[in-house]
Amino acid sequence: MNETYVTGETLVGEVVSRYPEAIEILLSIGMHCLGCPASRNESLADACAVHGFEADEVIKAINEKIAANQ
Repeated sequence: MNETYVTGETLVGEVVSRYPEAIEILLSIGMHCLGCPASRNESLADACAVHGFEADEVIKAINEKIAANQ
């Protein structure tokens, strides 16, 4: 994978809006609050920390999913 579409600083709201294919990954790890106003303005790294997930792994999975859909 050569492309980086999202990083730890990318807001959850931006991920959901720009890359709907990432929603499946976020829901699968328990981030069921994607529409919550607070979570939409939270960075992906912060959201992962709150949910107890390693941000780098989640970000890698999301970037791979986005790249596969390009």
